[in-house]
Amino acid sequence: MKILVFVIMLVMASVIRAAGQVGISSDNSAPDPSAMFDVKSTTKGALIPRMTQTQIAAISNPANGLQVFCITDSKIYIYLSMVGQWKEVAYGTGVITPPFFCGIPVTVNHVAGAVAPVSKTVTYGTVSSIPGEPSKCWVTSNLGASQQASAVNDASEASAGWYWQFNRKQGYKHDGTNRTPNSAWITSIIENSTWTSANDPCTLQLGVSWRIPTYSEWNNVNSSGSWTNWIGPWNSALKLHAAGLLNNLSGALLTTRGVYGHYWSGTQNDNGSGMTLGFNSEGVYVDFFYKAYGYSIRCLR
Repeated sequence: MKILVFVIMLVMASVIRAAGQVGISSDNSAPDPSAMFDVKSTTKGALIPRMTQTQIAAISNPANGLQVFCITDSKIYIYLSMVGQWKEVAYGTGVITPPFFCGIPVTVNHVAGAVAPVSKTVTYGTVSSIPGEPSKCWVTSNLGASQQASAVNDASEASAGWYWQFNRKQGYKHDGTNRTPNSAWITSIIENSTWTSANDPCTLQLGVSWRIPTYSEWNNVNSSGSWTNWIGPWNSALKLHAAGLLNNLSGALLTTRGVYGHYWSGTQNDNGSGMTLGFNSEGVYVDFFYKAYGYSIRCLR
């Protein structure tokens, strides 16, 4: 019965000519005269068989010109009988980026420099429908974190990610002993400015649609989630955890990692302080702190 239904659906979507041509299209248009098989669509592509390298190598007596997509290395291969081998199809340099939708992971190649303290490739999860800001798309780990935290008190560097001073694009890694880069630390930031897009690490590292949350966005999420201590932020889809901070006096001292979470907003309180989301085992606070502190960043779009 399933085979019969499939055949009926295929015939309904196909046009078959006497010459043996087969066409598949949404408007039932005839296949091009030069083609034996013609698929027309403005919204979908065509898939050839997808196999692992082991499965491809196990194909018995492959026909000359047989094509498959290898899921092991994400390449297309063609069998050439004259050499008795599968040859990969060489890719050019052109790329087409598919439209983004929240829920798919975002992979970023961070390169050490004026923003990222070290080079590494990170894949960030994304999530929407967060109470208080349901239309926004958020990453589910801290900017610069190699992984999502395993617990609210996760004190690992891999989960903490990097730290930033307010309206400064340079991020800092701290392994528990050393800060990278170990450049001169700004001990006081006094300026009348919110976090500008030119200095926003989310925009600079993830793309133009991404940015640091505003004070209102953090406040809305906190209020709608009825967060009373760090269990609220951690149990949310954002998986916020206690990533700690860098002290404003030197930046060399890492404190409260695994004990307190501090997340910048892009909104200043006054010339010397910026608004943050903070929490520990006893409470959650949307409050202001000195701009010279090094805090975590979470990105949204």
